[in-house]
Amino acid sequence: MATTWRERLGRLRVDLSPWRGSRDFRILVTSGTIFYLGQMTAYVALPYQLYQLTGSNFAVGVMGLVMIVPLVVFGLYGGALADHLDRRKMLIATGVAQGLITAILLGNTLLDDPQVWLIYACAALTAVASSLQRPSRDALFPRVVRHDQMHAAVTLNSLTFQVAQLAGPALGGLLVSTVGVTWAFAVDLGGLTIATLMYVALKPYPSNEHSSPPSLSAIGEGIRYAFRRRDLLGTYAIDMVGMFLAMPIVLFPAFATEVLQEPKLLGLLYSAESIGALLATLTSGWAARVHHHGRAVVIATIVWGGSVGLAGLAPNIWIAIAFFAVAGGADMISGLFRAVIWNQTIPDEMRGRLAGIEMLSYSLGPLGGQARSGLVADLTTVRTSIVSGGILCVAGVVLTAAWLRDFWHYDARTDEHAVRERTLRNEP
Repeated sequence: MATTWRERLGRLRVDLSPWRGSRDFRILVTSGTIFYLGQMTAYVALPYQLYQLTGSNFAVGVMGLVMIVPLVVFGLYGGALADHLDRRKMLIATGVAQGLITAILLGNTLLDDPQVWLIYACAALTAVASSLQRPSRDALFPRVVRHDQMHAAVTLNSLTFQVAQLAGPALGGLLVSTVGVTWAFAVDLGGLTIATLMYVALKPYPSNEHSSPPSLSAIGEGIRYAFRRRDLLGTYAIDMVGMFLAMPIVLFPAFATEVLQEPKLLGLLYSAESIGALLATLTSGWAARVHHHGRAVVIATIVWGGSVGLAGLAPNIWIAIAFFAVAGGADMISGLFRAVIWNQTIPDEMRGRLAGIEMLSYSLGPLGGQARSGLVADLTTVRTSIVSGGILCVAGVVLTAAWLRDFWHYDARTDEHAVRERTLRNEP
């Protein structure tokens, strides 16, 4: 019996084979973690500095608005560039650009009168650079690991990012409250510099011979490809429905202070989803034995919505934190299987453009969801907004899955696109 339990527990462990087997995978994951740790440090410092200069919550909110258009436009264009240029060179060039922008932000903090307009301009430029970079990075993963290792590769990448997501804001908060925002931007600049130097160590990854030059026509080709494939459309639609209808983070301050009357534990509400996601990642070895990825995404997103709704009904903050942790774990599982579908089925010559579309799908849903949650809370109550969002999420996901039946029936063993990519890469 002991052996049986050990075997079962062993199946839950994270598979380290991509880390052991691919030098460039190690570089991508390590550099990405360092990069993201610095970014999350600045994520705290930038709005903090802006609020200190203006005293306005609206001024802080405007920073998100100035980033939306660059995100949409350059996310799509960055995907087209990723399909036509050497992806290693794209990572290096955009890393240098982000380093220069962060250096400007750091310099602004040293002025006697820091300029608010410069913060907005740098936020927009950062959105441009990151939107150009992300598709190239995401498009590299299928080329640095074996096809059958994609589950493990996605899990390991997610795990390191979650560690950075937990540690970065904590470090940023500590720095701005003790030594000031200048040091937070210095940490971000150091992380960008180290990550970019690591990108230099990657081997070249020239474009596929069938790739199209970056143009509106090439972007349109990628969008048409995504919408023709209902399995891909399902990954975008399910996630956007789930995030738009059940994204309560903007309500956390009011929920903790006014509803649950535990303002000192507000930070735990923000951390709950990340902790749940980390635990789900550490025990996700079972995912490699799941072949109906569409069903996994649908079920996980339903669990996300249901958990958010139940958190809204919680009589105390500890029960709310528990449900938000479950929601974070479910969101991680959904993201894992969506990423595996993308990386195992999209041809290399389209991978960059589709990565740009993916970036928009998981960015715009939460932005719209925050607005929806805030509006409903103002019209009704905070609890009503959270609970109704969870109920609408479950109903919306069920209806979307019924509409996209091909997504529900997706099977990685028999799907024509997965089989083709497996065959092209000479794997059984």
